[in-house]
Amino acid sequence: MSEDLVKSLAQAATKYLPKEEWAKVKEKRSELFIGVPRETSLQERRVPLVPNDVELLVNNGHQVVIESKAGEKANFSDRDYSEVGAKIAYSINEVYEADIILKVEPLALNEIDHMKRGQTLISALQLPVQPKDFLKKLIDKRITAIAYDYIQDNQGRLPVIRAMSEIAGTTSVLIAAEYLSNMNGGQGMMLGGISGVKPTEVVIFGAGAVAEFAARAALGLGASVKVFSNNTSKLRRLQEGVGRRIFTSTIQPKVVESALKAADVAIGAIRSEKGRSPVIVTEEMVMQMQEGSIIVDVSIDQGGCFETSRVTNHTKPTYTEHGVIHYCVPNIPSRVARTASYVLSNIFAPVIIQLGEEGGVDDCVRNTHSIRSGIYLYKGMLTNKYLADNFKLPYKDLDLLLAAI
Repeated sequence: MSEDLVKSLAQAATKYLPKEEWAKVKEKRSELFIGVPRETSLQERRVPLVPNDVELLVNNGHQVVIESKAGEKANFSDRDYSEVGAKIAYSINEVYEADIILKVEPLALNEIDHMKRGQTLISALQLPVQPKDFLKKLIDKRITAIAYDYIQDNQGRLPVIRAMSEIAGTTSVLIAAEYLSNMNGGQGMMLGGISGVKPTEVVIFGAGAVAEFAARAALGLGASVKVFSNNTSKLRRLQEGVGRRIFTSTIQPKVVESALKAADVAIGAIRSEKGRSPVIVTEEMVMQMQEGSIIVDVSIDQGGCFETSRVTNHTKPTYTEHGVIHYCVPNIPSRVARTASYVLSNIFAPVIIQLGEEGGVDDCVRNTHSIRSGIYLYKGMLTNKYLADNFKLPYKDLDLLLAAI
């Protein structure tokens, strides 16, 4: 066999030998610069990041700057933050040097002036309270704005809304317990039940997360609970959630009126997808309630579901009308600011880490649906159709924008 033929056969055999496969090397993750300003909204006590999660972010290579006393109302000191690696800023301008601004409440109009062109904002959206200038100022600065209350998890749920609803539902029952006591002008009753004494009657309107956790708390204390909602599938799910059979009914005026006459506590937990909450309880029904009974209207941030409800605040949370004590504070989770801050931080810290791991905000928006679901402004372009229609502003489809880049 000739030497050329041997070489030729060897080369042919080599073609079919297994070869090493080159694995794609993952690009280096981004190091993020996060700024946390102090909340300026009336009686907002929560902070979006607690020290434990700041330490986690710093250990992951991110930089965190927090305005002095930002965590004070939730009982976190500047020292708590500085000891885990955060920089404490004594000037608001230092905080707004960050690439990502993280807040609990939406920015006020004067706070937008501190933002730099092209920054990212993560905060609540709170559509009903936003003036048109709010969006225009963010658009002019080409801000990417993410509403954390619209960020979804892998199952398509809204984790922040769910968590705050759990807090509001449980806390609403604890509030009612306070105001039933003699010390707060109530009937001098213990919320719940005790051997030989008729249990407290609690009526709940709604069957979502707030209602479910209110029912759980009331049942746990031994109260008798009645739940009203026109959504029968939610009522079934609530029954499963509380783990026992309780009184449930669709909202029928005569049945509601009868339940309220015997009620010691009535909790409003009905939300509307958009617009005002429906008024379920008329003033006449409230007039027939027992003197000294309690109304806690958790729906007050959407107008309330009791006709006699009007907004109060944490300084003066109650008023009495027709002998019934009304508690109508919109921001109930801020009443337990430390717990609520831990809950928010448990959600925000993984989101920020994900932003870094994906290579920054732009890449994460492109690759991660959960983050994308919360975006209403992308580089100054309005990507939320409802907002665009509501404020008569130009709208751009986010998917088309990303495809064009």
